[in-house]
Amino acid sequence: MFSLRLIPILVLFTAMSQTCEAAHRVVMQGNGKLAVVSANGQVDWEMKWGGIHDIHVLPNGHIMVQQRMRKIVEIELETKKIVWSYDSSTANGNKGKRIEVHAFQPLGNGRIMIAESGVSRIIEIDRAGKIHHEVKLKVKRSDAHRDTRLVRKLKSGNYLVCHEGEGILKEYNGKTGDVVWEFNVPLFGKPRKGGHGPEAFGNQLFAAVRLDNGNTLIATGNGHSVLEVTPKKKIVWQIHQNDLPNITLAWVTTLEVLPNGNYVIGNCHAGPKNPLLIEIEPKSKKVVWTFDRFDLFGNSAPNSQLLGIKGPTIR
Repeated sequence: MFSLRLIPILVLFTAMSQTCEAAHRVVMQGNGKLAVVSANGQVDWEMKWGGIHDIHVLPNGHIMVQQRMRKIVEIELETKKIVWSYDSSTANGNKGKRIEVHAFQPLGNGRIMIAESGVSRIIEIDRAGKIHHEVKLKVKRSDAHRDTRLVRKLKSGNYLVCHEGEGILKEYNGKTGDVVWEFNVPLFGKPRKGGHGPEAFGNQLFAAVRLDNGNTLIATGNGHSVLEVTPKKKIVWQIHQNDLPNITLAWVTTLEVLPNGNYVIGNCHAGPKNPLLIEIEPKSKKVVWTFDRFDLFGNSAPNSQLLGIKGPTIR
């Protein structure tokens, strides 16, 4: 059964919306734990777990997540047992190579898409670990830590790949591996600055999703922004570091587009005075909900998923 832990009234309040909009149930990793937090701020479930960059909740309620940035594992919540795993650092020709996995995606056909940084490839495997499809990524120099951040397979069968180290989003033809579209994340005339918090700056994008209108929504990582870009590479919507009232954006990570059209973005490395998740109504750019659990997840909580959302979500 889930382990329950009550939290202070103040935290209950800050985990809820800034307005009267509905709060959300969230699964997130940070501060050495993986946890499910209910809409009223109560911790429904938690277990010790190291850092991640991607997470998916399966239809059966199990959590699929990274382990030590090398394995993909499936966790059964009630028992907290790993019921399936795949080790990219040793399987399918990778033994002895430096490999990191920053992105994966369970597919509708029962297979799992995995982006393997270091060998710069995308593979689709079955549950037995057999590769059914492989696409080579086009990078200037393979880097186990920076080849990619999030990667998503689109409805078209193409792959949308965030090349963090090069500051470029590329769309790969799912069959041939050819790059069919790309977007260089701009610096907007600002100088690069090192670090991870609000003081840093760059174009090390973290996530991208394809919207129903054909445009692409991009979380720019240490660019402190979210951009909506047309197929012709025109920016038609954007928010930047200080555009939201009383909120400072740092490393912008998670992207979820909810059935009501709202955007949920992750705000990692932003410090205790800023929320970890922010829900925005895009037309008005109004903040309708925030998730302020710095006390539980700390300053490095780069990905999450909202739970119990009714209707199709893009993430």
